[in-house]
Amino acid sequence: MKNVNIVGVPEHFNFPWQLAIEEGAFGARGINLKWTDIPEGTGKMAQLLKDNETDLAIILTEGIVKSISEGNPSKIVQEYIATPLLWGIHVAAKSNYKTLADLKNKTAAISRYGSGSHLMAYVNAQNQGWDTQKLKFEVIDNLNGAVVSLTEGKADYFMWERFTTKPLVDQGVFRRITDCPTPWPCFVIAATDKFISENRGTLQHILDVINIYTSDFKRIPSIDRTLANTYNQQLEDIKHWLSLTEWGQNNISKRNLELVQNTLQDLKLIEKVSPSMEILYKAT
Repeated sequence: MKNVNIVGVPEHFNFPWQLAIEEGAFGARGINLKWTDIPEGTGKMAQLLKDNETDLAIILTEGIVKSISEGNPSKIVQEYIATPLLWGIHVAAKSNYKTLADLKNKTAAISRYGSGSHLMAYVNAQNQGWDTQKLKFEVIDNLNGAVVSLTEGKADYFMWERFTTKPLVDQGVFRRITDCPTPWPCFVIAATDKFISENRGTLQHILDVINIYTSDFKRIPSIDRTLANTYNQQLEDIKHWLSLTEWGQNNISKRNLELVQNTLQDLKLIEKVSPSMEILYKAT
């Protein structure tokens, strides 16, 4: 058996991986795929890739592009979620903030610098015509940290995947002001250069397996109920999320990669636009 380490957020997007592992689909190809949940999100996962503490990661597109541009020896090997992520913009339930405009020049809670919650705060500010130089941040590590930070008033708002935070809205912990969708496909599969160079065949087997699972995922009987029960979601929310979400089976397009890089450069979050060959893996 070939041992392979993979990391991802403990969210509904990644349920196809859990199914494939539980059903022995990777094991049937001689691969012991060891999954680790990373609730801290993309910034943490990018660091794990950089330090060769994982082989693969299911990671936000903008986060890994920024990290690779800063020298992370990794590549995007495939698109994973082909549709945008809906970032809910949340405040504490008892907060006085009522509209998006109320959050101008206020403090955003972020899991860490370089994370999606950090980068999307810039995208949202740009969308609203705010001065991005005046953005302020409070690092909170994860969703639980955000609850504490917003409740105690250390931060004013928090951007996180809308459906993951919906139970906290239902419980009266957060109030969602609006959504901010990513302008590009949201999740990709990334691998370290070391893993790619030493395991091209194994990598292809992993992609083949997950693509079979994601291609058929929505047709699994009662998958909406399974997801709702597994992730403590309302059934109608999961149905809504499934209607908005498509899984990809090819690498991210050069056009979308250019859009990500140009946006990050406009926001002064990366210094230069890199050639696609420095970011995208090309199977031979």
